[in-house]
Amino acid sequence: MSHAKELFLDHAATTPVHPDAVGLMLPFFGNHFGIPSSPSGLGQRSKRAIDEARSRVAALINASPAEVVFTSGGTEANNLAVLGAAFAGRKKGNHIVTTAVEHASVLNACRHLENRGFRISILPVDDQGRVDPEQVRQALCDDTILISVMHASNETGTLQPVEEIGAMAHEQGIVFHCDAVQSAGKVLLDVRSLHIDLLSISSHKLYGPKGAGALFVADRDAIEPVIFGSGQEQGIRPGTLNVPCVAGFGLACSIAQRDLENNGVLMASLRESLEQQVVNRITGVRINGAGAPRLPHISSLSFRGVPADDLAVHLDAANIVVSSRYSPGIEGHEMSPALAALGLEREYASGTVRLSLGWENKEKQIRRTLENLSEAIESLRGFAAASRGKDVTMFTFPDRESAAAARESLRGSGLAFSLAARPRDLAHGTCSSIALACLSRDHTKVGALLGENGIAITGMHKTRDEDRPMKKKERGFWDKVERIKKGLPS
Repeated sequence: MSHAKELFLDHAATTPVHPDAVGLMLPFFGNHFGIPSSPSGLGQRSKRAIDEARSRVAALINASPAEVVFTSGGTEANNLAVLGAAFAGRKKGNHIVTTAVEHASVLNACRHLENRGFRISILPVDDQGRVDPEQVRQALCDDTILISVMHASNETGTLQPVEEIGAMAHEQGIVFHCDAVQSAGKVLLDVRSLHIDLLSISSHKLYGPKGAGALFVADRDAIEPVIFGSGQEQGIRPGTLNVPCVAGFGLACSIAQRDLENNGVLMASLRESLEQQVVNRITGVRINGAGAPRLPHISSLSFRGVPADDLAVHLDAANIVVSSRYSPGIEGHEMSPALAALGLEREYASGTVRLSLGWENKEKQIRRTLENLSEAIESLRGFAAASRGKDVTMFTFPDRESAAAARESLRGSGLAFSLAARPRDLAHGTCSSIALACLSRDHTKVGALLGENGIAITGMHKTRDEDRPMKKKERGFWDKVERIKKGLPS
């Protein structure tokens, strides 16, 4: 599959839609537009597509079709599981156990319940990101009604001891929810052998379309609806289904199941190649979760003394898409609780990026990524040393291409510079997320060179090292990290 000119290494965030799924979906946007609840021939055609998709999703996780409830995606499935199980179980108790590394759609649902009188135990993890099943056991009380532990981390790929925790929950009659959004379609999933009562899946993580997901529900009485309407999806999740996306989701599940073993071997091989070359070539790097069982496609790398956002935009300028996992200087983004819970030192934590592979990636793309990673880290570390204690000027650009051209025009100039993530407060209308930083004493020379090369800029901003606005946000952020490490509310 083509991603135009980008090298896409962010498959843990989303995936392209499989061409076969696209082909299946298209008629349901046109002639086959009936709603599944209609008794007409048009409606029954859509119903058959939904039924087929339900069977395909069920087969991926060894469930029965009647146990699959379609949702709009993983976030809704997680919310429905946590809130629905809490409401259904509140006559028995009000205690919920989860971990510090769960997705925000689980942790924030738990915090919502906490504000309404439920007790939430958020358990820490070890330095590999795994929760200790014995800690789970010790956290259980007579009024525990739900345990929610993800199957695999979306940050590091670390697999949790779900089978052991599920057996524990089953023994004590506690509902067990597992967020399998990241692992479904990547590794074998069997809800029976894992003793799972509720399991969340998302279509767009396994080469299906966005806008579809599913919740496995083993026992209808274990969950209450959280939205209300007609009787669709057994009344658990009412509302007219997104028929094209559900159909595409189902086929994507079948393809993932068919190719599970081969794709797993391929992606694990690429990941091992990437990590080995990174460690051999770049100093000051850590591979998060490397000592634990992991998903085959995720590599979480922390580089000492390198701002992750700046590293990500360096790669973006080279048309390589990765995910920065630490962004305290940008409103609404910061290092995830999952990474904070690993206990990484600050100099490594701030340089964490996630590279996540797909079955369409190739070894030659790994080599290309390594070349650009090495160059970017050398540039960032060099500029950090040159600019320490000095005033810095940021140039902003109208688009990514201009920023990339600016870097090329300054190569060999002898001036200290580096690409950097544009701080949000430096936006000037339509503005690229990639900026260029140089020493303020050199900004006239830099501006002249950019002008000579016909490179448009949208603005300049001078900042002193001692009063950069990120510092206050970083202090608050690291206070929050300490609270997360201690298992306290953040």
